[in-house]
Amino acid sequence: MTTTLEQIPFQTMTGETRTLADWPDQARLVVNVASRCGLSPQYEKLEQLQRTYGDRGFTVLGFPSNQFLQELSTNEAISEYCSTTWGITFPILDKVRVNGRRAAPLYAELTKTPDASGAAGRVVWNFEKFLVLPSGEVRRFRPTVEPDDPAIISEIEAALITTRG
Repeated sequence: MTTTLEQIPFQTMTGETRTLADWPDQARLVVNVASRCGLSPQYEKLEQLQRTYGDRGFTVLGFPSNQFLQELSTNEAISEYCSTTWGITFPILDKVRVNGRRAAPLYAELTKTPDASGAAGRVVWNFEKFLVLPSGEVRRFRPTVEPDDPAIISEIEAALITTRG
């Protein structure tokens, strides 16, 4: 029996096991985040997406990763940073590895998805985005693509129109 992307387990900061299926019929933007990254101002735009679309069938899912040596050391410190610095209301999950043999299973699967130029494979940096549509299709956006980029917004809005009629 094969496991679908929706069924791959991951952990919350409190140790609960979750899957993407816990947000059924939603567009989910999976992002590897890092508190000490030069791209961390993207947290503000991610939160704006959450506030704009969160009650319409969308969520951001932040996965802290220290794979690029720019994340805080504890879940408590990460959680405090996200809430006090950026006012984050979307789920920030347990720290993960996004590349290599010990990559989190969710990321091992997501990284098979090519970006707009057709390149799949390793996450290149913090704040790489994977938009998992309600249909199960995945759209990949590299770290320098801002969360409010028209390519991301149009995909989110199309998914919301499809699922919410």
